[in-house]
Amino acid sequence: MGHKAGFVNIIGYPNVGKSTLMNAMVGEKLSIITSKAQTTRHRIMGIVNGDDFQIVYSDTPGIVREPAYKMHEYMNQYVESALLDADVVLLMTEVGLQFRENSVIERIKKSNVPVIVLLNKIDLSSQEKVVAAMSHWQQNIPRAEIIPVSALEGFNINKVFDSIVEKLPEHPPYYSKDELTNRTERFFVSEMIREKIFLNYKKEIPYSAEVAVESFKENEKLIKIHAYIFVERDSQKGILLGHQGNAIKRTGTMAREEMEKFFDKKIFLQLTVKVNKDWRNDEKTLNQFGYDH
Repeated sequence: MGHKAGFVNIIGYPNVGKSTLMNAMVGEKLSIITSKAQTTRHRIMGIVNGDDFQIVYSDTPGIVREPAYKMHEYMNQYVESALLDADVVLLMTEVGLQFRENSVIERIKKSNVPVIVLLNKIDLSSQEKVVAAMSHWQQNIPRAEIIPVSALEGFNINKVFDSIVEKLPEHPPYYSKDELTNRTERFFVSEMIREKIFLNYKKEIPYSAEVAVESFKENEKLIKIHAYIFVERDSQKGILLGHQGNAIKRTGTMAREEMEKFFDKKIFLQLTVKVNKDWRNDEKTLNQFGYDH
């Protein structure tokens, strides 16, 4: 038998566990994970290689039902492109969640791409509810394979993996076998900082903040990083900095510690907070931050 390879794209609503699943499947923390919705803003690929297969996982932003900003429109476009180029679609949901995006379901039904519906967080539901949800999805997308999982607990992850490998088309590898992701080190630095903002601040601050890495200088012993955190208003800048700069110091320390684990090197991290009014609606700024059509 020949070599198998393909794009396995994870789609679903915010907060259903897509990033947790992706990290579990790849075995590395590539996607940031917090309990807040809409943490993922970009399409992030994680590559898993075997002797005779290559799986290119793609974690997408959660479907935004009512886009409030141009940024949300870009995020929904990543979901659209994930439906177009998938070799296998992983539609992720959870027991009891009403899936209202009929356009997504209809497009999945019309395509010939293999579909696996993952019912996540089953450790939080009764068996009756899990069985009822499986039956509901089997009726909705008859050709789909339905697998109950717990991404957080690692339950049924091996079954999902085996099913994906079975469904992959025969194809040479798309990427070099030693690659883990299509993203740069700078991208992961900005994501680690952004995750700590989600963990440390409440309300609108995480959603109004974006991170841009200004410089990334590496030598044998140390990586020096300077990053800007952009917010939309002066009041948000004050909250982000905190009293005597304590809040930003805590965020920087948490990000630096994670970077040191990720890069296995000492990190010197400098953070600067800037105001960029209404960046979420400005196409030019969004492009500079790496959002694209």
